[in-house]
This record gives sequence, C-alpha cells and structure tokens, in this order.
Amino acid sequence: MARRTSDAATQARRAVADIPEQLAALRKMTVAELREKYREVYGEPSRSRNKDWLRKKVAWRIQELAEGGLSDRARARIEELADGAPMRRRSSGNGAGANAPTAASEDQAAPRDPRLPEPGTVLTRTHDGVEHRVTVLDDGFEYRGERHASLSKIAREISGTNWNGFLYFGLQRRTRKQNGEGA
Repeated sequence: MARRTSDAATQARRAVADIPEQLAALRKMTVAELREKYREVYGEPSRSRNKDWLRKKVAWRIQELAEGGLSDRARARIEELADGAPMRRRSSGNGAGANAPTAASEDQAAPRDPRLPEPGTVLTRTHDGVEHRVTVLDDGFEYRGERHASLSKIAREISGTNWNGFLYFGLQRRTRKQNGEGA
C-alpha cells in the first residue's frame, strides 16, 4: 500500500514539474492544434476558434488537472458569495444547448430604462414630410407592425443614418458634450 501512495505522489510531482513545458508548447500551437488539445483536456469540443482564449482555457485546465482544482470548501464559498448575484452560468447538461449561457436568476427582469414613457405611448416623428408612429411596448417597440428591441434601429430605418433613438424621438435632450461643446 505504501508503494501505491509513493507511485501516485511521484506521478503527481511529475505532472506538476511538466507544467512549464506544456504551457510553453501551447504558445507554438495552431488554432487547430489548440482545439484538439482542448478536446483532450476537457473531453468535449470547443466551438471557439479564438487562439488566445483557447490557449488560456487549455493552460488553466492543464494546471487544474496537475495540481487539483478548487477544493469543495472553496467551491461552497464561491456559491455562497454568488448566491443571488446576477451572473451567467453554463448549463451542465450534455444535450443541445449545453454550451449556451443561461441566466443565473431568470426571474429577475432587467430594470426598465427611466427615459422610456409608459407602455402604450405612441411616439411620432415626421421625416421628409412623412409621419412615423412608434408604439412603446413592455419589452420593446412596434413600428409598422414589426417588433423592435431598439429605438435607434427604428431611427436608422426611418432616416437612413445612425441616431440615438432617444434623441431622434425627443425623449432626451442633447447635452453640451454631445454638441461638441465643453470638455
């Protein structure tokens, strides 16, 4: 039994000693090689083709496997601190959408922009002699029978130019800084 413990300890020391060489090798890898290494250390493919991101994720995982990950106590403390905090988490399932981020607390709605009028309000703007009407909804806007998430996109559709939607529809006044005045 002592021999087994000694072998495990020796293997662990070798793995830790090998880390600098493995990390140096990552710097020389192509994106395809990094993606293959990612699959090797995580056991699943990566959808990313970002070389820096892949290198960092693989490096972290190599170190985690060699030195051990977070202790159960550390994980519990993280969960305790993060409880109720708005954060993105990845689904732990293996089916479709396993890599899709999910909201940690989906019942929390994003706060409504205070510049917006009440839902049901109709905003009007005349452009090139044509009156355009936009209805404010709970979760966006309706223009010409279509739902939009952004007033700025509607303003661009109307004018053909990029606009701040709040300025375009008169919900916000231009500040001196926006006018190019002041510092």
